Amino acid sequence: MQQVEIKPIPDGYMSDSKGALWPVEKVREIDRLRDELVREIAKNARVQSEVLAKFKAGVFGDIESFIQLSGEKYGVNMGGKKGNVSLLSFDGRYKVQRAVAESLAFDERLQIAKELVSECIHLWSAGSSSEIRALINDAFQVDKEGRVNVARILSLRRLDIADEKWATAMQAIGESIQVAGSKTYFRVYERIGDTDQYRSISLDIAAL
Repeated sequence: MQQVEIKPIPDGYMSDSKGALWPVEKVREIDRLRDELVREIAKNARVQSEVLAKFKAGVFGDIESFIQLSGEKYGVNMGGKKGNVSLLSFDGRYKVQRAVAESLAFDERLQIAKELVSECIHLWSAGSSSEIRALINDAFQVDKEGRVNVARILSLRRLDIADEKWATAMQAIGESIQVAGSKTYFRVYERIGDTDQYRSISLDIAAL
């Protein structure tokens, strides 16, 4: 993250949101107290953020090291493997899961598929149900950033439509899928009593 240069503030002054300097004695007491409170919270939040970042890096490192150690027991070098894995404590009370979530995108063949689907809709317009037409039209809608909804596009492939042009469109969709990136994360779970159910140990401050 790029660091923003903060200009030093002379002693006895406070800077407002526009960068103007105010003598401290000219700033209302309630504004000074609010400033102190927010700065203290922000300072502590930054410390906790750094702690969580180190904890996260440590967990990923420990999991990877353990997988490598386990692989060595069987004469297998597991270095570089980043797949999904679940680790349980011996008594099954705790579970740690590492998972990789891939983000998908479509190349130019999606536009070809869209054109083929449009031709299908035109040919079927008299006999196709309004529900299917709405589903198809909705699938190709884009959001404010110009991105399509991957799940909606892929849902079209589940439609059982016996049509050669439609089949070609679905093939184009399948072949247009590209892995745009991936994100690795971990979750920690604790068993609920004596049941076979687990609850997540939350690391999300909003959920605590």
